[in-house]
Amino acid sequence: MTETRPRSRKSPYPLWFFIPAAIIYGVLFLVPTVSSLWFSLTRWDLSTAEFIGLENFQQFFSEPFLVKGLVNTLIYAVTTSGLKTVCGLLLAVLLTSNIFARGFLRTLVFFPVLVSTIVGITFTVMMHPTKGIINVTLETLGIPGPGWLTNPALALFSVALVDVWKGVGLATLIFIAGLAAISPDYYEAARIDGATRLQQFFRITLPLVRPATVIVVTLSLIGGLRSFDLIWAMTRGGPGFSSDVVASVIYKQYQAGFYGLSTAGNVILFALIAVIILPFTLWFNRREVEE
Repeated sequence: MTETRPRSRKSPYPLWFFIPAAIIYGVLFLVPTVSSLWFSLTRWDLSTAEFIGLENFQQFFSEPFLVKGLVNTLIYAVTTSGLKTVCGLLLAVLLTSNIFARGFLRTLVFFPVLVSTIVGITFTVMMHPTKGIINVTLETLGIPGPGWLTNPALALFSVALVDVWKGVGLATLIFIAGLAAISPDYYEAARIDGATRLQQFFRITLPLVRPATVIVVTLSLIGGLRSFDLIWAMTRGGPGFSSDVVASVIYKQYQAGFYGLSTAGNVILFALIAVIILPFTLWFNRREVEE
């Protein structure tokens, strides 16, 4: 009796259906990526390109202000990502509970996400050291207002707080969706066993909302590492180089005509995002499989 081998299941779509998507992906991602890698190894302008190897990368890591931009990028990304995750989760828990005007409060929290980055100019005025509404209010309370954007020690963190204000609404929305997917039966069983609200939060909410947490952390980290527009609108990397990040450094080098150096900065930023995000994603996927 002859054995019948199972036939391999063929895709219902012919391969040529994927050609348009492959062309778009190649033109918009592969070609620019490969071109950036090549031009980062050259000294180029709009008409010529001279191959110089790794000199652009050596110069990038030998200039103190360029390294400062790299360090600031990591600080900015970790600060904004951490605050968005913590504040977003706490707001989501609050906005999924039985509170007054819950729908209005959800709209209020999400509204900054819809605001243009030009809001950075508004906060620049509000954070003015002598005439800004924030320091004027603090002075009426007898508290001396700091130089939010003029103090080198505070400038980067001041912009980070505005970034958190603008982006925490999206994190809250993602967490609300994650909380809505948790079955109420878990909380009911915990209440029967005498668990307090704090115990329910740490034993039920935090573990079951982990997928939403990973999404928020990943998006926030990528956004923080790529951040440029808000920083440029508020401080332009100043005072000095205290709030410069890799993206603003790249822009300044491009403005100065150092195209090869700015392209090398782009490659470093791409590698930085990949080195941070890919291991984190792989680690989380492995944890999901193990559990």
